[in-house]
Amino acid sequence: MKSSRRYRCDLSVLAALCLLLAGPAHALSTDTQQPVQIEADFAELDDEEHTTVYIGNVIVDQGSIHMTGDRLRVNFTENKELKDAYLEGRPATFKQTPDNDDDVHGQALQIEYHAQQSLLKLIEKARVTQGERLFEGHRINYDTKKSLITARSARADKADKDSHSKADSGRVRIIIPPKKRPLPDAPAAPEAGAPAKP
Repeated sequence: MKSSRRYRCDLSVLAALCLLLAGPAHALSTDTQQPVQIEADFAELDDEEHTTVYIGNVIVDQGSIHMTGDRLRVNFTENKELKDAYLEGRPATFKQTPDNDDDVHGQALQIEYHAQQSLLKLIEKARVTQGERLFEGHRINYDTKKSLITARSARADKADKDSHSKADSGRVRIIIPPKKRPLPDAPAAPEAGAPAKP
């Protein structure tokens, strides 16, 4: 018999990837202290299988984190701890506001988080932006324990590289804008009553 027990999970880890990919920004310090709110056209909570599925116009909010997709599946351990989460969409999207930086936006056809492996994956048409910074490819993986980011095209693991054209392969592309240099100080105005310099 299926139970309707509610599960609560901290989905901020999914959005944290975008911050780590895009630079030294930090999520709003209050995000993890906020409740997770999930809306969808349909939800099924299966206590026996330790799975929750949300389908149709899925919206996930927690503090400044806003995620959207067509389908969200969350799997839990027997101890009701987050095991993994899968957000799918056309595309699945997320947005997060850091404390002192531009909003971070991300999208992929599938976003996965595997808690036990500390691994976050953006799969197919993956893209993360923050301000003018961009990180995109067919697949972006982030090992949250090792702070290791990898990105690859669809051709990366293919022995026959010609099976995917370069144009369709989702080749890795990173844009790092130049640092904004401070404007030089303007010359000091002469003091009142002081003679002007020629």
